[in-house]
Amino acid sequence: MARYNPKETEPKWREAWAEAQSFRAIQDPSKPKYYVLEMFPYPSGRLHMGHVRNYSLGDVIARFKRARGFSVLHPMGWDAFGLPAENAAMERGVDPKAWTYDNIARMRDELKELGLSIDWTREFATCDVAYYGQQQAWFLELYKRGLVYRKEATVNWDPVDQTVLANEQVVDGRGWRSGAVVEKRKLNQWFLRITDYADQLVDDLATLDRWPEKVRTMQENWIGRSTGARLRFPFAGAAPSGHSDVEVYTTRPDTLFGASFVGIAADHPLAEQLAAADPKVAAFVAECRKGGASEAEIETAEKIGYDTGLRVQHPFDPNWQLPVWIANFILMDYGTGAVFACPAHDQRDLDFSRKYGLPVKPVVLPPGADPATFTIEDEAYTGPGTLFNSEFLNGLEVEAAKAKATQRIEELGLGKGAKVYRLRDWGVARQRGWGCPIPVVHCPTHGVVALPRTALPVALPDDMEFGKPGNALDRHPTWKHTTCPTCGGPATRETDTLDTFVDSSWYFARFANPDAADPIDKAAADYWMSVDQYIGGIEHAVLHLLYARFITKALADEGMLSVREPFAGLFTQGMVTHETYRKQSGEWVEPGDVDLAAEGNQRRATLVATGEPLVIGDVEKMSKSKKNTVAPGEIFEVYGVDAARLFVLSDSPPERDTQWTSGGVQGAWRFVNRVWEEFDSQPADAAAAAGDEEAATALRRATHKLVKQVTEAIESFRFNSGIARLYEFLNILKAHPAQGASPALLAARSEALSAFARLIGPFVPHLAEECWTRIGGAGMVVEAAWPEFDPALTEDAVKVLPVQVNGKRRGEITAPAGAEPADVEKIVLDDPEIARRLEGLTIRKVIVVKDRIVNIVAA
Repeated sequence: MARYNPKETEPKWREAWAEAQSFRAIQDPSKPKYYVLEMFPYPSGRLHMGHVRNYSLGDVIARFKRARGFSVLHPMGWDAFGLPAENAAMERGVDPKAWTYDNIARMRDELKELGLSIDWTREFATCDVAYYGQQQAWFLELYKRGLVYRKEATVNWDPVDQTVLANEQVVDGRGWRSGAVVEKRKLNQWFLRITDYADQLVDDLATLDRWPEKVRTMQENWIGRSTGARLRFPFAGAAPSGHSDVEVYTTRPDTLFGASFVGIAADHPLAEQLAAADPKVAAFVAECRKGGASEAEIETAEKIGYDTGLRVQHPFDPNWQLPVWIANFILMDYGTGAVFACPAHDQRDLDFSRKYGLPVKPVVLPPGADPATFTIEDEAYTGPGTLFNSEFLNGLEVEAAKAKATQRIEELGLGKGAKVYRLRDWGVARQRGWGCPIPVVHCPTHGVVALPRTALPVALPDDMEFGKPGNALDRHPTWKHTTCPTCGGPATRETDTLDTFVDSSWYFARFANPDAADPIDKAAADYWMSVDQYIGGIEHAVLHLLYARFITKALADEGMLSVREPFAGLFTQGMVTHETYRKQSGEWVEPGDVDLAAEGNQRRATLVATGEPLVIGDVEKMSKSKKNTVAPGEIFEVYGVDAARLFVLSDSPPERDTQWTSGGVQGAWRFVNRVWEEFDSQPADAAAAAGDEEAATALRRATHKLVKQVTEAIESFRFNSGIARLYEFLNILKAHPAQGASPALLAARSEALSAFARLIGPFVPHLAEECWTRIGGAGMVVEAAWPEFDPALTEDAVKVLPVQVNGKRRGEITAPAGAEPADVEKIVLDDPEIARRLEGLTIRKVIVVKDRIVNIVAA
């Protein structure tokens, strides 16, 4: 028997699939379609085990659906624009375009080595001018409709990378890549009106029943739709020039009688006006701008404030004056950039008020609490209750009090009920050269002018200079100089490029026909969209998915798409992790340089080269910085691709992290070889035999049960469970060897092996092909239909039934599956143990629930 040799087998079958174009996606109206897509990768130049797991997950689904008779689209592309390429250009003196395409070539070869069932004819990169030129085309359509606009806005500016950063890219007040202290600047920026779709984006989450609940909740919270009231606090006494009041937004108008102060954001127009006139205010505002920009950082930062000296009137009592403070925890881009604070019932307000000695007045009484003694200490009360200390609101439940307070505000003419969102319009301009050019020009006479479709694509120049920070496109000596399409006079191109999130907001629709003359081939998209199964990391749960949902809806309104949600099903996979190892000096060490040994219950790690003792650290996500990565190529070389795929699919449920271990992949390799041994030992002519012996029947039952179990496991994304059943079944096969078997058993083995080869196909496709050939399967296994199971054979031949006497379990019996109640009753009453339990009792009734349980009523 020849040992299984993946180095020969795996390349052979990849060549066979490519020659047969086995994975070419075909629009076949006679078949159901299935579109499976993994989030496309950034071409960093190196495949890691996270890629292996992510794309193997999608490949299982694609191969399974193809075998089930679906027309499958499983494409691949590259999310290729962005700062990493520019940084590489600066650090290494290379061209970002050449660097990117070289990386794509390397990663494409590695992905093909994985044996993925991808239609490579549809491949594209977002830096292909054919792709981003079409992106410019739909961008202009949204511009015509008013969904794209330009305005001055306060942004996070990285002075080293010299580009705008999103709030999420500012960590502890510093740029996530450069580490430079981020500045707040006002710049003219391009925006997409995602807020126009805020209600749709929230409401349509209810239709996404094949998305993780956690992701839907994260999106809903990010959009942050809330209902409350906008109301004005008139200034008491002299008002600042141009201001008669401070308008606030609140979700808790019921707590107005607990108001302690009015707070405004550091970049509120009133704060900026005061800062221009008072150096002390200006210094405080500058201090606020040094802090973190994300909501999470603002939430955890120390609360600081500045009393402006201004006072406003309470809306329900003109004689009640409240101080106006500038506070660092108030966001200008939420509501009005101003709040009234009720410290007793908001933790941030409470922390702030305790620090500055401001009043804390409770106005919501918890159920069962005594109004005479209820106080607030260090924790605000945010639960349900009834209003007290609140005049006309006293005695009302919270929701009723909100409604009545809002009604009074409207009657006084000081405001009205309102709906507000945390979601802000999407700032899409980036000051960098390696990105999609925004297709407009700036004309001295006509201002911003959109280019006509005939002027597209606006291609990047090939000779940008990236030797220093800043926008290489803006520095280019000739590219930006052009003519105005309206008047023909001199004009300059827009040198900002689009956020890379724009590139990934529609790529899935382009895959329907990547060669189309329009951005989206409507007929092809109508066939393939929505994506039936989208797979990617939880880190993309908000921004990428939210932007993709928004652009899909916007393009649907342009008539380019029929669907309004891009991803019908979403699966978020876990990460691949590994132990970390460090020298005593703290330097990280790669796993390949570590020797591990066991000493009793302890594990010891040493450096292979020197024997130096190492510290075994935590199990963490594989990362280059901590050197705990394992190169897939090294694993493929030793164990083959299928063993690596099998391990990452079998180690844990796919939504959980999986820890990479050398022992784990060795176990997968052993299983590969055990499978091959079983197929290699089967006589070639066994399928012609027939018979019906007990062993053969048992094997047939096990086979049909396996088909049912693996089918259900794949459909429910329990791949590890399905693989576990394959491991168990292999033991059953080995317990019924071909040598010396009867004709009936050989026939049952033939049926079992035929099913087994097809069942392992999605997990270990190269091995499956070799096994299929070994038993004389027609064509390739990738072309074979998924095995069907006979429901009658999936049921156990006998059932184990618990027996209860007067409601208490007293034993169990075995009975033929489907046995009639009278027959079961006889088996029960003949059982010695049950008979012993019934001694001295008179049987009143025997109740048999077929194939489930037996209840005996006795006295």
